[in-house]
Amino acid sequence: MAEKTCCVTGHRDIPAEQIDTVKYALRREIIKAVSDGYTGFMTGFADGADQYFAEMVVKLQEDFPNLRLIAVLPYRKRMDSLESREQTKALLHACADVVVIQEEYRPNVYAKRNRYMVEHSDRVIAVYDGREKGGTVNTIRLTHNMKKELREIPVGEIRVPRL
Repeated sequence: MAEKTCCVTGHRDIPAEQIDTVKYALRREIIKAVSDGYTGFMTGFADGADQYFAEMVVKLQEDFPNLRLIAVLPYRKRMDSLESREQTKALLHACADVVVIQEEYRPNVYAKRNRYMVEHSDRVIAVYDGREKGGTVNTIRLTHNMKKELREIPVGEIRVPRL
């Protein structure tokens, strides 16, 4: 039977006063995914939501040792910056697998990384504040287009454009 996989998308700049709430919500969503039979958890390892997600998966591996954390890095040198900080180095080393989308940085590499994660996931967890531009909303749109399950964690006040 194929592994059920879930990935995360979300903002890098979550307000400090909401980080604990986001971490709690991510933990809740990961536990829900585990109860639904998910064992693969993919993250792009960006700052913010991606790394909070990785932290929660690693913590939950104590209770659920069959969980697999998978890093999906946009380009090879991204690994160098992750390895240079102790916290991200430890998270990276906790991964069961590391996927590198391409060797060199190119302007579209983050979109390619996000597409890879959505294509290879059954469920997408989005930490989203309502912005109408950026990688998170583009990944949410891609999730809808690919008819994948979306679980949204709202952050802050959802911004509604003036009419």
